This record gives sequence, structure tokens and C-alpha cells, in this order.
Amino acid sequence: MKTKQIVLLLLRLTVAVIFLQTLYFKFTAHPDSVYIFTALGAEPYGRIGLGLLELFTAILILLPRTQLFGMLASLVIILGAVASHIVVIGIAIKNDGGGLFILALIVLIATSIFLYLQKNELIKTYQHYLP
Repeated sequence: MKTKQIVLLLLRLTVAVIFLQTLYFKFTAHPDSVYIFTALGAEPYGRIGLGLLELFTAILILLPRTQLFGMLASLVIILGAVASHIVVIGIAIKNDGGGLFILALIVLIATSIFLYLQKNELIKTYQHYLP
């Protein structure tokens, strides 16, 4: 396996594992998750809906054939999460020391690096959507 392929796999796994790990909190109505989505005015439907979207995105990321689309979806999801932290809910959530925000930044960075490294493949795959 080439170095680039290994890096791409590690980036995909990082994003997918973080998305899958946070599902427990969304689907069990963990108090921190309920707090976040209440602050966003999206409790409970936003919490559950986003959990389903993240589950679907993680599956897309893990499947080689749909990894590009999954990582594009990840970028949209995580930009919303980072913006929510900055604009509405704050960096630290209930004294977590900014842990959730750091996870969001890790996903944002991993997704961005993956998409940058795959820019030629992205253009080739989605060129019919470009003007």
C-alpha cells in the first residue's frame, strides 16, 4: 500500500470513528447532547436527525466506492458543527474543556486534508456538476 493510500485511509477512519463514537450520545439522549441541541433550538428532532445523517455519512466514508461523497458530506456537517460552537453554544460545553470542539476541529482538519489530497479525483468524479 502506498503512503498516500495509507494516509487517506487513516483520515477516513478518523472521521468515521469520531462520527460513530458520538452517536451513542445523540441516540441515548445524553444530557450534554440534549443541552447542545436545546441551545440550538433543535431538540429532539435535530439531535436524532443529525445522528442519522452522521451514521449514514460514516457508512459512506467507510465504503471505498462512496468515500468521496461521504467526505464531502462530512465537510458540510462539520462546518455546521464548528459554526454552531463558535456562534451559539460556545467552545466549552458544560465544563468539557472544549473537548467536543476539539473533536469537531479534528474532523474538519482530517476531512479537509483528505479532500485536498483527492482534489483531482473529486474534479474527475464530479466535473459534470461544475460550471
